[in-house]
Amino acid sequence: MENSTAATIPEAKVSTAFANRVFHSGQDLKPTALDTLQINITKLCNQACVHCHVDSSPRRREAMSDETLDRILAILKADDQIKTLDITGGAPELHARFKDVVKEARALGKTVMIRHNLTVAQDPHPVTKESMHDLPDFFAEYGVEIVSSLPYYQEFFTDKQRGSGVFKKSITTLQQLNERGFGTSGGERVLNLVYNPVGAFLPPNQEDLEKTYKKHLKENFGISFDQLFALTNMPIHRFKVQLKRLGTYEEYMETLSGAFNPAAAKGIMCRNLVSVAYDGTLYDCDFNQVLGMKLRDVPDLQSWNREKLLKRTIKTDDHCFGCTAGAGSSCGGNTADE
Repeated sequence: MENSTAATIPEAKVSTAFANRVFHSGQDLKPTALDTLQINITKLCNQACVHCHVDSSPRRREAMSDETLDRILAILKADDQIKTLDITGGAPELHARFKDVVKEARALGKTVMIRHNLTVAQDPHPVTKESMHDLPDFFAEYGVEIVSSLPYYQEFFTDKQRGSGVFKKSITTLQQLNERGFGTSGGERVLNLVYNPVGAFLPPNQEDLEKTYKKHLKENFGISFDQLFALTNMPIHRFKVQLKRLGTYEEYMETLSGAFNPAAAKGIMCRNLVSVAYDGTLYDCDFNQVLGMKLRDVPDLQSWNREKLLKRTIKTDDHCFGCTAGAGSSCGGNTADE
């Protein structure tokens, strides 16, 4: 039996703590738009971060097929209301057709957003061993938007979360991106950074943290960027295992639940996007994807139907507290003012 429920069902049928909290807050979490298609094209990654909810690593080999990618490009061509293609992984750049997909989506006039981990441009491809050093030039040539994780502006905390040497490699890539106009062109070439807490606590105020990041990175490394997104670590998969091992899972869930913010719930990302897994199945978000909570009426790309997707009931479960705690957390940072 599927352990999920909709935020809009009658009170008598509410079966999870999150759905109950949403119900009593008077929220109605229905889709508001479908302007973003987020695709997870591979689980292969050059890193294996402790907080990774996708469980990506150099050992993973799952990747989107040509058929699935062609179907996505056909949908983008036919649907002019989808403005943004959000490409994630793993490290999406490691997919054999990554560059082709970017080129074709840009040719269709779509904004292409890359979830770029920064170190992939410095490391050889974990399978083919080919150099990835051309990525900054490729990004500049095709005018993509870059969203990159940098857990902290200091080496110790970044390497603690993502592995030894990650910070120095990340700084090198950021400097290379700056040289190509990313983060320095007043929004023309967008470079946004992502902060994740190094532990079981909520991120601090996003605006204040952004100021600190900008000051420290500029003064110490000459680096500029556009925005900082402060994301909450989701209590699922690899991070959940870590919490369980440390005996802090229940405490962390209580923290998230206690910080539930109805204003943040209004802006959660599942209300304006659909997430596509490497095998072409459809989900409300990337987190539901890794939990196997696929859509009911439109379960895959072959059954794509905009009207049904806009009328769907969004699936929720208690991990959704991670997106609605405090100022909220989404692929675009905070969803509400604190």
